[in-house]
Amino acid sequence: MATMVQAIRMALHYGETHLGVTDIFGEDVGPPLGGVFTATQGLKKSWNSPLDERGIIGAAIGLGLAGNRCVAEIQFCDYIYNTIDLLKLAGMQCWSSNGDWNLPMTVMTPVGSGIRGSIYHSHSFDATMTHIPGWKIVMPSNPQDAYGLMIACLKDPNPTMYLKPKALMRIKGTEPIPGEPPLTPEGERQLKEMIDAPLSARESWKPKWPDLTDYTVELGKAKTVRSGEQITVVSYGRTLPLCAQASDQLKEEGISVEVIDLRTLWPYDWSHISESILKTGRVLFVNEDTEVTNFGEHLVRRTVEDHFYSLEARPRLLAGEFVPGVGLADPLEMASVPQLGSIMQAIREVVQERA
Repeated sequence: MATMVQAIRMALHYGETHLGVTDIFGEDVGPPLGGVFTATQGLKKSWNSPLDERGIIGAAIGLGLAGNRCVAEIQFCDYIYNTIDLLKLAGMQCWSSNGDWNLPMTVMTPVGSGIRGSIYHSHSFDATMTHIPGWKIVMPSNPQDAYGLMIACLKDPNPTMYLKPKALMRIKGTEPIPGEPPLTPEGERQLKEMIDAPLSARESWKPKWPDLTDYTVELGKAKTVRSGEQITVVSYGRTLPLCAQASDQLKEEGISVEVIDLRTLWPYDWSHISESILKTGRVLFVNEDTEVTNFGEHLVRRTVEDHFYSLEARPRLLAGEFVPGVGLADPLEMASVPQLGSIMQAIREVVQERA
């Protein structure tokens, strides 16, 4: 059972061997570390860049315009904000050239809370990124989707932003990555021995990759992970497993919750969300970015515009608190972003409300 970081690593390896990826680079991305989360460990095309986020994005744009397929990592999304003008420039290329110029580049960066990273390593980036047109934006919630969404990004001819929820990087999947060893404890150990570098021999270690195959999660397609009748809950990334867990626990209270994993923030699957809202009559959007100008607010607005007369309760957003950063202490981090308890309470409130 691959973890999310192993799934990302395997997808990148598939990309460099089958999809024409020429460069995978960023701070500490190359050997021997292979990234702070080891997502690029053992890759042939990986190399270390200078500590310069603008240089990383600028190099990716240059490589893409030259016809190369590259993957650039910003070590933590907290440090991507000084590249906003370059991200905007990258997103303009296809549109401003009337489709004559493509820019095949993928930027990946860890996002969100969950590792006690305090004010410099806990920010979210999804709302800010959705304000920059011209990019396709994904955030997986499980290893299989992490693999399939990366493959989809590496096939796209224009800029893609791959947001990695750092709290889920070591979480094991329940569905197989095509080509990985059997989903057994023995298979798990086998995969680790094949693609995880031992701490004592990173300099000389070489991976033994599984026989990986193509598996693509179509960009713009959401997935129903729990079926329900009384309320729709839409989420992605770190908060998605919490929403699924809340759905399971609330069954004991007689509350039937439908949970949708958005997977792709742009383009997003409005038809899938819309169909579920019309079925349940209630909706809660959940993510951990700060609540002011949150991407979920856009989804609330569209819900009101399209389904106002079909709703049985006000649509609601549960998001991170509007504070400058996330505190280091456990209670501060837990209070800053949605947790299982706050998600369950929000669901109860929406279900109990009558329009």
